[in-house]
Amino acid sequence: MSELPILEHENLSNTVYATLCDALIKGRFQPGDRLRIREIAEQLGTSVTPVRDAILRLAHDDAIVFQSPRDIRIPILSKPQYLEIRAIRLRLEALAAESAARVASKADIETLTAILAENEKALVDGDRLKGTELNQAFHFQLSKIADLHVLNGILRRLWLQMGPLIADAYLEGGRSMIDFHYPIVEAIKRGDPEGAARAIMDDIEKGGRVILARVSVAAA
Repeated sequence: MSELPILEHENLSNTVYATLCDALIKGRFQPGDRLRIREIAEQLGTSVTPVRDAILRLAHDDAIVFQSPRDIRIPILSKPQYLEIRAIRLRLEALAAESAARVASKADIETLTAILAENEKALVDGDRLKGTELNQAFHFQLSKIADLHVLNGILRRLWLQMGPLIADAYLEGGRSMIDFHYPIVEAIKRGDPEGAARAIMDDIEKGGRVILARVSVAAA
């Protein structure tokens, strides 16, 4: 587990929860990782109480498995669980992409292009953590461009489970983790909603083959 930032906010329970959500979504944990409440509290500079509260909320979100205070882990999804999440993402992220294609400004397209450029560097550097974070940033930027706040919230809930999976498969996935993003940007440049939707569905299905393979092996 990578280090987490020290917190200085007053509402620690909500802040710890938000911090751990962000860490999950950005791939700072991997499937099967064990979480220790006291260790996380020390990293964040808090008492154990807000961390324990956040852990219980994450268990309710199905983002972690809480067997006991001494056995808290990042879940290892079954193949049916992964396929269900993927099916939902296909519909929702296609909506985000096609909506973004209708309204994207030149600045929006430049932002997506900049994320891709940074992601290329992370891939060359073999930086799994940075690459996973940039992959998430690209996907979430589409709903941000489309100004779909409710959709963004739903996607965040799904990505609590997707972040660790993507992080686990990122280096093995190689160029498949980024190559399918380029057609999405090109479709948005053309103002082609249907093309953008098709492109992101290709990214989720074809770019995610390495993830599906890992899930299938774990389930065997």
